Amino acid sequence: MKSLKNYIISFVQGLISLLKGMRITGKEFFTPKVTEQYPENRATLKPFDRYRGELVLVYDENNNHKCIACGICQQNCPNGTIQIISSKITTEDGKTKRVLDKYLYDIGSCTFCQLCVTTCPHKALAFDQKFEHALFTRSKLVRQLNNRTTPNEENRQ
Repeated sequence: MKSLKNYIISFVQGLISLLKGMRITGKEFFTPKVTEQYPENRATLKPFDRYRGELVLVYDENNNHKCIACGICQQNCPNGTIQIISSKITTEDGKTKRVLDKYLYDIGSCTFCQLCVTTCPHKALAFDQKFEHALFTRSKLVRQLNNRTTPNEENRQ
């Protein structure tokens, strides 16, 4: 008799749980669906504020980047996405200074972990909100971030 009572109690509890789940499913079934009409709404589409799209160098109003080629971002990158090529120059006052020649970024192997951005001592890196990265060849995913010509680079050439 006791096992029949336990069976009925567990059956009723299971039925109540099933009905709660069906109520939630039924309510969600009738809510209006929101679908992004991509690529038609490309001009008005805005990703979330914390979206990490593509790594970029931060430039100031004089078109100079803040990167001093220290290499901390390259060392902290877990899968070798960043490659910094730098050279040393002698300034007018006789000091040697490291200058950034190329900042190569492979977006195809980037995990968007943001370790490079958080460890940069000069806040020279940031993620923008660009999200369209589809290409036919992987070699085009390697980008040179310091491709803007700065006044310092023009003087060295």
